[in-house]
Amino acid sequence: MNISHKTVHAAGISAVAAAALVLLTTPPAAVADTVVPLPGADLTKTLSDGTVVHVWLDNESANINPSMGATPLHRNAWTTGTAHFALTPGNTTTAGALIKPGYVVGCQVAINGGGVNGGPTAGVTVGSNGSVTPSLSGNAGANLSLGPGQAQSFYILDLEKADGFGADTHKTHNWVNGTSGSVAWADETIGLSGCAGYAQARAFVSYEIDTDNITSWVTIWGQPFSIG
Repeated sequence: MNISHKTVHAAGISAVAAAALVLLTTPPAAVADTVVPLPGADLTKTLSDGTVVHVWLDNESANINPSMGATPLHRNAWTTGTAHFALTPGNTTTAGALIKPGYVVGCQVAINGGGVNGGPTAGVTVGSNGSVTPSLSGNAGANLSLGPGQAQSFYILDLEKADGFGADTHKTHNWVNGTSGSVAWADETIGLSGCAGYAQARAFVSYEIDTDNITSWVTIWGQPFSIG
């Protein structure tokens, strides 16, 4: 009887040990992505030649993963949106627009100024004509490294086409002839490393409006959103 009792007891210990081993070797659950719906932006402006410009950003969202690099210093976001324009010509017969969407990303710095009419003071250069020049050339959103108090911006389009000699060229804008048009993007990556504090991002769309009489810039800014 004593031998039987000891055998059962040993089997019980083995079962507990096996369960503990499973708990110790099971990897921790991955941090779930967070989808953030965003309100976009809407702006109407009348140019000096009487052309009425309506620009807007909609279908905007961000899918946030707080730690693609498995440390608090790494963040990743996939962004989606559509930029539109519509023109009501004034004293002109032809018109078109160049559309340049992009994002500003900041580490422990405010990027929330100005609403749709004005953007942040960090990370971009805004010309006297209203044009926006990012701090980074081309599509560099997947390779950002920022410290506290730093911000950078970039265009998201990378349109490849052959030039007059057959060589590849890359454009950060889409040109649309006519009085209306749009550009859409999906799962555009923002990858951030090096930021130990809170980080934010914000969409912008810069339009160059061309008519028979003038060339003018209009820029709208989306709502800032946290990327962790």
